[in-house]
Amino acid sequence: MARQADRSAATIRRILDTARDLFAAQGYEAVSVDMISAAAGLTKGACYHHFASKKDLFERLIDEAQAVIAARLDAMAAGRAAGPPSPRSIAAGAVAYLRLANGLDVRRLLLVDGPSVMGWQRWREIDDRHFAGRVRRGVTYLLGPAANADEIEAATRVIMGAIMEAALASGATADPEPAIVRYGQTIESLLAGLAGSGSG
Repeated sequence: MARQADRSAATIRRILDTARDLFAAQGYEAVSVDMISAAAGLTKGACYHHFASKKDLFERLIDEAQAVIAARLDAMAAGRAAGPPSPRSIAAGAVAYLRLANGLDVRRLLLVDGPSVMGWQRWREIDDRHFAGRVRRGVTYLLGPAANADEIEAATRVIMGAIMEAALASGATADPEPAIVRYGQTIESLLAGLAGSGSG
Protein backbone atom coordinates (compact mmCIF):
# COMPACT_ATOMS: atom_id res chain seq x y z
CA MET A 1 0.00 0.00 0.00
CA ALA A 2 2.81 2.37 0.87
CA ARG A 3 4.51 1.64 -2.44
CA GLN A 4 1.35 2.55 -4.33
CA ALA A 5 1.08 5.81 -2.40
CA ASP A 6 4.74 6.56 -3.15
CA ARG A 7 4.21 5.86 -6.86
CA SER A 8 1.13 8.05 -6.90
CA ALA A 9 2.98 10.89 -5.16
CA ALA A 10 5.88 10.57 -7.60
CA THR A 11 3.49 10.70 -10.56
CA ILE A 12 1.76 13.79 -9.20
CA ARG A 13 5.12 15.45 -8.66
CA ARG A 14 6.21 14.65 -12.21
CA ILE A 15 2.98 16.09 -13.62
CA LEU A 16 3.30 19.26 -11.54
CA ASP A 17 6.97 19.82 -12.35
CA THR A 18 6.40 19.24 -16.05
CA ALA A 19 3.33 21.48 -16.18
CA ARG A 20 5.10 24.25 -14.27
CA ASP A 21 7.99 24.26 -16.74
CA LEU A 22 5.66 24.29 -19.74
CA PHE A 23 3.39 27.00 -18.33
CA ALA A 24 6.41 29.13 -17.40
CA ALA A 25 7.89 28.81 -20.89
CA GLN A 26 4.78 28.95 -23.09
CA GLY A 27 1.89 30.30 -21.03
CA TYR A 28 -1.32 28.65 -19.90
CA GLU A 29 -3.29 28.95 -23.12
CA ALA A 30 -0.55 27.43 -25.29
CA VAL A 31 -0.18 24.31 -23.15
CA SER A 32 -2.56 21.36 -23.32
CA VAL A 33 -2.99 18.31 -21.09
CA ASP A 34 -1.75 16.26 -24.07
CA MET A 35 1.49 18.26 -24.08
CA ILE A 36 1.92 17.91 -20.32
CA SER A 37 1.34 14.16 -20.33
CA ALA A 38 3.65 13.60 -23.31
CA ALA A 39 6.45 15.69 -21.79
CA ALA A 40 6.02 13.86 -18.48
CA GLY A 41 6.13 10.46 -20.20
CA LEU A 42 2.63 9.62 -19.00
CA THR A 43 -0.74 8.92 -20.55
CA LYS A 44 -3.37 11.63 -20.71
CA GLY A 45 -5.51 9.41 -18.49
CA ALA A 46 -2.84 9.44 -15.80
CA CYS A 47 -3.01 13.24 -15.69
CA TYR A 48 -6.79 13.23 -15.44
CA HIS A 49 -6.64 10.54 -12.75
CA HIS A 50 -4.88 13.02 -10.46
CA PHE A 51 -6.23 16.35 -11.73
CA ALA A 52 -9.78 17.03 -12.87
CA SER A 53 -8.71 19.59 -15.46
CA LYS A 54 -5.85 21.73 -16.71
CA LYS A 55 -7.22 24.57 -14.59
CA ASP A 56 -7.23 22.35 -11.50
CA LEU A 57 -3.58 21.50 -12.15
CA PHE A 58 -2.76 25.17 -12.70
CA GLU A 59 -4.41 26.20 -9.44
CA ARG A 60 -2.38 23.61 -7.55
CA LEU A 61 0.79 25.10 -9.04
CA ILE A 62 -0.24 28.62 -8.04
CA ASP A 63 -0.84 27.45 -4.49
CA GLU A 64 2.51 25.64 -4.40
CA ALA A 65 4.38 28.64 -5.78
CA GLN A 66 2.88 30.93 -3.15
CA ALA A 67 3.66 28.40 -0.41
CA VAL A 68 7.31 28.25 -1.53
CA ILE A 69 7.56 32.05 -1.51
CA ALA A 70 5.98 32.18 1.96
CA ALA A 71 8.50 29.63 3.25
CA ARG A 72 11.39 31.62 1.76
CA LEU A 73 10.12 34.80 3.38
CA ASP A 74 9.90 32.99 6.72
CA ALA A 75 13.49 31.78 6.31
CA MET A 76 14.66 35.29 5.45
CA ALA A 77 12.85 36.74 8.46
CA ALA A 78 14.40 34.12 10.73
CA GLY A 79 17.84 35.24 9.59
CA ARG A 80 17.25 38.89 10.52
CA ALA A 81 17.66 40.42 13.94
CA ALA A 82 14.49 40.14 15.98
CA GLY A 83 12.55 43.28 16.71
CA PRO A 84 9.08 44.78 16.48
CA PRO A 85 7.55 45.35 13.04
CA SER A 86 8.23 48.75 11.49
CA PRO A 87 7.18 50.37 8.22
CA ARG A 88 10.66 49.66 6.85
CA SER A 89 10.76 46.00 7.92
CA ILE A 90 7.24 45.27 6.62
CA ALA A 91 8.02 47.06 3.33
CA ALA A 92 11.25 45.05 3.07
CA GLY A 93 9.17 41.89 3.33
CA ALA A 94 6.88 43.19 0.57
CA VAL A 95 9.90 43.92 -1.65
CA ALA A 96 11.26 40.43 -0.98
CA TYR A 97 7.89 39.00 -2.02
CA LEU A 98 7.87 41.07 -5.22
CA ARG A 99 11.36 39.86 -6.13
CA LEU A 100 10.48 36.22 -5.49
CA ALA A 101 7.20 36.49 -7.41
CA ASN A 102 9.13 37.96 -10.34
CA GLY A 103 11.52 34.99 -10.44
CA LEU A 104 11.86 33.58 -13.94
CA ASP A 105 10.46 30.21 -12.87
CA VAL A 106 7.17 31.61 -11.51
CA ARG A 107 6.65 35.12 -12.90
CA ARG A 108 4.44 34.17 -15.81
CA LEU A 109 2.57 31.61 -13.74
CA LEU A 110 1.82 33.92 -10.81
CA LEU A 111 1.65 37.41 -12.24
CA VAL A 112 0.60 37.04 -15.87
CA ASP A 113 -1.58 33.95 -16.23
CA GLY A 114 -2.64 33.49 -12.61
CA PRO A 115 -5.19 36.31 -12.28
CA SER A 116 -6.63 35.88 -15.78
CA VAL A 117 -6.94 32.08 -15.66
CA MET A 118 -8.26 31.78 -12.12
CA GLY A 119 -10.09 35.06 -11.82
CA TRP A 120 -9.18 37.86 -9.44
CA GLN A 121 -11.22 36.52 -6.51
CA ARG A 122 -9.74 33.01 -6.49
CA TRP A 123 -6.20 34.30 -7.13
CA ARG A 124 -6.62 36.67 -4.19
CA GLU A 125 -7.95 33.89 -1.92
CA ILE A 126 -4.79 31.85 -2.46
CA ASP A 127 -2.63 34.91 -1.90
CA ASP A 128 -4.53 35.67 1.31
CA ARG A 129 -4.06 32.15 2.63
CA HIS A 130 -0.30 32.49 2.48
CA PHE A 131 0.30 36.17 3.18
CA ALA A 132 -2.65 37.99 4.79
CA GLY A 133 -1.80 36.78 8.28
CA ARG A 134 1.69 38.24 8.25
CA VAL A 135 0.49 41.58 6.85
CA ARG A 136 -2.30 41.69 9.45
CA ARG A 137 0.17 41.08 12.29
CA GLY A 138 2.39 43.93 11.12
CA VAL A 139 -0.51 46.31 10.60
CA THR A 140 -1.93 45.44 14.02
CA TYR A 141 1.35 46.41 15.64
CA LEU A 142 1.64 49.65 13.67
CA LEU A 143 -1.90 50.76 14.48
CA GLY A 144 -1.43 50.07 18.17
CA PRO A 145 -3.74 48.78 20.88
CA ALA A 146 -6.41 51.43 20.32
CA ALA A 147 -7.24 50.08 16.84
CA ASN A 148 -10.37 47.99 16.56
CA ALA A 149 -10.88 44.90 14.38
CA ASP A 150 -12.57 46.83 11.55
CA GLU A 151 -9.70 49.34 11.36
CA ILE A 152 -7.14 46.55 11.35
CA GLU A 153 -8.98 44.65 8.61
CA ALA A 154 -9.38 47.77 6.44
CA ALA A 155 -5.70 48.63 6.77
CA THR A 156 -4.71 45.03 6.03
CA ARG A 157 -6.81 44.99 2.86
CA VAL A 158 -5.34 48.32 1.69
CA ILE A 159 -1.75 47.14 2.17
CA MET A 160 -2.48 43.73 0.64
CA GLY A 161 -4.08 45.47 -2.34
CA ALA A 162 -1.06 47.72 -2.76
CA ILE A 163 1.29 44.74 -2.73
CA MET A 164 -0.88 42.81 -5.22
CA GLU A 165 -1.04 45.76 -7.59
CA ALA A 166 2.73 46.22 -7.27
CA ALA A 167 3.20 42.54 -8.09
CA LEU A 168 1.02 42.72 -11.20
CA ALA A 169 2.59 45.98 -12.39
CA SER A 170 6.17 44.81 -11.84
CA GLY A 171 5.31 41.50 -13.50
CA ALA A 172 4.25 43.37 -16.63
CA THR A 173 7.58 45.16 -17.07
CA ALA A 174 10.59 43.96 -19.02
CA ASP A 175 12.89 44.84 -16.09
CA PRO A 176 10.97 44.50 -12.82
CA GLU A 177 13.71 45.55 -10.37
CA PRO A 178 13.42 49.37 -10.72
CA ALA A 179 9.63 49.09 -10.40
CA ILE A 180 9.98 46.86 -7.33
CA VAL A 181 12.23 49.43 -5.64
CA ARG A 182 9.76 52.25 -6.37
CA TYR A 183 6.79 50.24 -5.13
CA GLY A 184 8.69 49.25 -2.02
CA GLN A 185 9.30 52.92 -1.18
CA THR A 186 5.63 53.73 -1.73
CA ILE A 187 4.48 50.82 0.42
CA GLU A 188 6.83 51.98 3.18
CA SER A 189 5.29 55.46 2.99
CA LEU A 190 1.80 53.99 3.29
CA LEU A 191 2.86 51.95 6.29
CA ALA A 192 4.50 54.99 7.90
CA GLY A 193 1.20 56.81 7.53
CA LEU A 194 -0.58 53.96 9.30
CA ALA A 195 1.99 54.01 12.08
CA GLY A 196 1.50 57.75 12.46
CA SER A 197 -2.27 57.39 12.62
CA GLY A 198 -1.93 54.66 15.20
CA SER A 199 0.18 56.78 17.51
CA GLY A 200 -2.10 59.77 17.42
